[in-house]
Amino acid sequence: MNTTKASDTGKTDHRKHILAVGQSLMAKKGFSAVGLNEILTTASVPKGSFYYYFTSKDAFGEELLKSYFQDYLSAMDVTLAQPGLTMAQRLMNYWQQWQESQSFYDCQGKCLAVKLGAEVADLSEPMRQALNDGTSGIISRIARAIETGIKEGSMAVNDAPLIVAQGLYQLWLGSSVMVKILRNTQPFDAAMTMTQQIIHQPQ
Repeated sequence: MNTTKASDTGKTDHRKHILAVGQSLMAKKGFSAVGLNEILTTASVPKGSFYYYFTSKDAFGEELLKSYFQDYLSAMDVTLAQPGLTMAQRLMNYWQQWQESQSFYDCQGKCLAVKLGAEVADLSEPMRQALNDGTSGIISRIARAIETGIKEGSMAVNDAPLIVAQGLYQLWLGSSVMVKILRNTQPFDAAMTMTQQIIHQPQ
């Protein structure tokens, strides 16, 4: 066995473990409310191991967001490439998955952009940029899906696909915040109805 490769794999696993623990904690409590000691204790790693991978908590937050969006976009690509469906159906499945993952009870690390967006954008420019890059990736995928749906005839919109995609993402982001405030899913029901109307998808 190549010991160098085994060592590299171990380092990658430790780094992923710390990120996963941080993501779970911060999705529940927010960035500022989670201290470094809580991350270390929950992850069962010494402080030295944390600083081996991350130079500061802000640097950790930046990498956390990058890792989150990388996984999110990969999953989104799978949803928007589901076989045997129109693009309109795939896109509506994406919104359905959004609704299911953005629970107001416990999002289990799946709603990091909603939880941290407003908070960290004012705390750290690198974290704000990571959020901007990640959300731009989501919006561009929605725009491409709309373009494809228009070409295949499964949907129609009244504005440029990118403009519509931006509006839809903002609609669902706002709805996620309102779900947490109201502690019920009515904002998602309204967002789903509006989405169907915007892309002219029959209810």
